[in-house]
Amino acid sequence: MAKPVYPQSEPLLDSAPPLSHYYPIRPPDPLPYYYAAEPQPTTFVLLPVRLRRSFCSLRSILSSSTLLTAVFFATLLGSAVFFLFPSDPELRVARLSLDRIHIATSPPVSLTVSIGLKIRVRNPDFFSLDYRSLVASVGYHGRRLGSMTSDGGHVRARGVSYVEADLKLDGIEVIGDVFYLIEDLARGSIPFDTITEVDGKLHLFFVDVPVQGRISCSVNVNPLNQTIIHQDCYPE
Repeated sequence: MAKPVYPQSEPLLDSAPPLSHYYPIRPPDPLPYYYAAEPQPTTFVLLPVRLRRSFCSLRSILSSSTLLTAVFFATLLGSAVFFLFPSDPELRVARLSLDRIHIATSPPVSLTVSIGLKIRVRNPDFFSLDYRSLVASVGYHGRRLGSMTSDGGHVRARGVSYVEADLKLDGIEVIGDVFYLIEDLARGSIPFDTITEVDGKLHLFFVDVPVQGRISCSVNVNPLNQTIIHQDCYPE
């Protein structure tokens, strides 16, 4: 039996198109070039956070110190004004006595009164006080009957002085107050008002500051036994 004969085929490699026909070949990229750069100087940036905080703290301390200094000087000035500001002398009745009282009922109706006063004058300031005079007056039912004036004196700083005054009214006519006088005689009590004033100057450094003190007293006397029934004194 004869073998079949097949026609011989051409080699596949010779008949196939080249690979570049299907995949074009791209030339490789050129290699990058690196240049050596000169070294740059190192730069440091300082943030002023702590400096700002320190400045704020310093400003707060200075503000607090200024405030404390202002408060201190204000307190010192207020204390100086309080202690150095001139005040009026303080008056007090140390003694009040009735020496004599006499009422003449025959026309014209007159009144004779003699009252002794001892006044305590206190100087509350830190500077000496010179008073020119002490004036004491007597009144009856709001009408002034008479007054007397004593000599002046000197009171040292924060010191005390005593002044005596005798109020003597001889034969003072009380025609307008005769009806009040009759009622007071029937009741056995005659009311009198005494006012004592002190005028002086306070020596404040190189300046003389005028000051004045005043005290009033209400006195009820018994014309029968020549005694004081009640007295009430108060400064004005």
